[in-house]
Order: sequence, then structure tokens, then C-alpha cells
Amino acid sequence: MPHSPDEKKRVLARVRRVRGQCDALERALEAGADCGPVLQQIAAIRGAINGLMSEVLQSHLREGFSQPPASQDQYDERVQELVTLVRTYLK
Repeated sequence: MPHSPDEKKRVLARVRRVRGQCDALERALEAGADCGPVLQQIAAIRGAINGLMSEVLQSHLREGFSQPPASQDQYDERVQELVTLVRTYLK
């Protein structure tokens, strides 16, 4: 989760854009829009979600590695958590 006020503001703005894109997609589907524009809107939403994920992941990385670990075990735990997050992100 973004911790600084600027990061939080940017992430919330991204979420609002995604919500707007989803609302537009819903309207297009209800109106019976052609497949091409619908697919373009879905691709735009996917791009927006990827951008949101990237922003939150970047914030998490900075937070997780901004302080030196207390032990090698703690470091290993941080690395494993991040590997898991990245794998989830790349699915």
C-alpha cells in the first residue's frame, strides 16, 4: 500500500480511472457495441490495472527494502514475499 500522501493520491487517481473505464465498458456492452471497440476498452482496462499493480508493487518494494533487515532470515522472508508477488503479478 502506498504510504506517502503523493503515492496514495496517484494510486487513488488510477483506481478512479479504472472505475471510469469499467463503467464505460458496461455502458458499451449494454448498448450492444461492436466487438472491436469493446475489445479495445478491455485492453485499456487491462493496461490501467497493470499500471496500478506496478505502482503499488513499486511502493511495496521501496517500503520493504528501505530499511536494512535485522537478520538474514528476515531478508530471506522479504525476498520470498517479493518473488511471490512478482509471480502473481506476471500470471
